Amino acid sequence: MSEARTDKPERRPENRVLVFDTTLRDGEQSPGISLNPQEKLEIAHQLARLGVDVIEAGFPITSPGDFEAVQLIAREVEGPVICALARTAKQDIDAAWNAIKDAERPRIHTFIATSDIHIERKLQTTREDVKGQARAAVAYARELCDDVEFSPEDGSRSDVEFMAEVIQIAIDEGATTINVPDTVGYTMPHEYAEMFRRLYELVPDLHKVTVSVHCHNDLGLAVANSLAGLMAGCRQVECAVNGIGERAGNAALEEIVMLLHTREPTLGLWTAINTREIARTSRLVSRLTGYPVQPNKAIVGRNAFAHEAGIHQDGVLKDRTTYEIMDARTIGLESNQIVLGKHSGRHALRKALEELGLRVDGAALNQAFQRFKEIADKKKQVTALDLEAIVSDEIKHRPQAYELVAFDVEASSRRAPLARVEVRTPDGETVSGSFTGDGPVDALFSAINAAIGREARLREYRVGAVTGGRDALGEVTVQIELDGRVASGVGVSTDIIEASGKAYVRALSNALADSAAAEAEHHLQRAAREAPTP
Repeated sequence: MSEARTDKPERRPENRVLVFDTTLRDGEQSPGISLNPQEKLEIAHQLARLGVDVIEAGFPITSPGDFEAVQLIAREVEGPVICALARTAKQDIDAAWNAIKDAERPRIHTFIATSDIHIERKLQTTREDVKGQARAAVAYARELCDDVEFSPEDGSRSDVEFMAEVIQIAIDEGATTINVPDTVGYTMPHEYAEMFRRLYELVPDLHKVTVSVHCHNDLGLAVANSLAGLMAGCRQVECAVNGIGERAGNAALEEIVMLLHTREPTLGLWTAINTREIARTSRLVSRLTGYPVQPNKAIVGRNAFAHEAGIHQDGVLKDRTTYEIMDARTIGLESNQIVLGKHSGRHALRKALEELGLRVDGAALNQAFQRFKEIADKKKQVTALDLEAIVSDEIKHRPQAYELVAFDVEASSRRAPLARVEVRTPDGETVSGSFTGDGPVDALFSAINAAIGREARLREYRVGAVTGGRDALGEVTVQIELDGRVASGVGVSTDIIEASGKAYVRALSNALADSAAAEAEHHLQRAAREAPTP
C-alpha cells in the first residue's frame, strides 16, 4: 500500500505544528510588491479561512500605510493571532502595540541580530549591547502584551553559545515564543537540526516556550530546513504563501503544510490548516501581489497534477495513486465548476461569493455585480475562478489612484500601432495622451506615460488565462520601474489590451503612492531628528 493511503495515527497535541504566516510582512518585502490596506485585509481574511495560527500582518513602524493595514487587520480579522514586527527600539514596539492592541489575540514580535557579522557590520555595536537591547525590548513588550515572540536575527550564522545567552535573557523577561531564523538561507538541514539540539541543551527553559523556525530559500532549502527544525523539536513554522519573500523567498506555506499532511503517518506532525483552501489562497496572493506561480511549482503550480508522459497517463487512468501522492481535491482544485450565467441576479452572485468564502456587501457588491454583468455578456459561463478574479480585481483599486477611463488602439501590419488614452488622475481630472509603439500594448503603455507626464520603464509583462476557452478572462501582470522604485500591477478583462492598460495604470499608481509614502516618512523622520529634546 502506498504512503498516501496509510491511515493517519492518532493526533497528539504535543505534535501539533503552529503555522505562522508572514505573507503580509516578509512576503510583502519582495521587490515590486506593494499591497494597499484593503488588499492586505482581503488576504488576511483568506488566511483566517485557511486556518493559519498566526498572521504576521506587517512592520508598523516602517510607514503610515503599513501601520494602517496592521491596525485594520487587528480590528477586523478574527481567529488567528495577529502579530506585528518590531526592532528593539521603544518607538518600534510602541508602533507595533498601537497597531495590534485591538486584536482578539495580539502578539508583538521583536528581534535583534546575534551573528558577529551583523553585530559588527550592521549594528556596529557589541555582544553586551545586544544582550542589553534584547532584555529591554522583551521586558517592555511584555508589559504591553502577554504574547511576545523574540528572534535572534541571523541565528543560523550565530555563535550558538552566545545566542543561547540571548535566548535565555528573552525567556527570563517573558518571551513566550523563541524563533531562530535562517535569515540568509545559508544553513543545511543537518546543521539547522544540530543547532536546535544544542540550544535545547544550553537553554533548559527552551522546553517551556514555543520554539519556531523561519527559513529563507537562497539555496533552495527553506522547506527542508524547516522540516529539520520541526523534527528537532520546534513546533511553530514561519512561512509564506507561494514562498514569496525577500530575495529567493521564504519556506512555502503550501509545501510545508502538505508535506506534513501527506507524510503524517511517518512524521507524526500535524497542522490545523484547512488544506482545501490552499489553492484559492495561492491564487488570491498571486493576483494581488502580481507574483505569478511558476507552472512546475510544487502543490499549486498548474502542472502539479498534470501528466504528459504516456506511461504516466496510462498509470493514472488505472489508479491515480500510481503517480499522484496527493488528491488534487485536498487542496481545493475542484473549485472550477460553473456557478453563474448571464441571467443570474445580484442575490445569486452574493450566494456564490459566500460559497467561495468571499464576503462582499454594499457598494463593493454593487461594483462586483456590475463587473460580473460585463463579463457575463462576453462569456457563456462564469466559473468560480472567474468570480475570484473579478472580486480580487475590484479590490486592487487604490484610493486616489490613477484610473484608465478609455482607450483606442489602431493596429496594422502596414504601420506602427497608435494608441490614444484617457486617464483619470487622483484629483479627478481627466488627462489624455497618444503615442505609437512597436505593438499595440507598447503603444498603449507609451500613451499612458504621455497622459500623466511620467516615464516609467517596463520591466516585466506577463499574460495568462484565468480559465480555459476562447472567451477566458485574461490576466495581465506588469512590473515597472519609476524613479528607481519597482512596482507591480494586475488587470483582468476578456480584452487583453484593456487588461494590460489597467495593469499598467495600477503599477504606476502603486509606484507613485509608495514614493509619496516614502517621502512623507522621510520628512517625519527628519522632523523628529530636528525636534528640540525635552
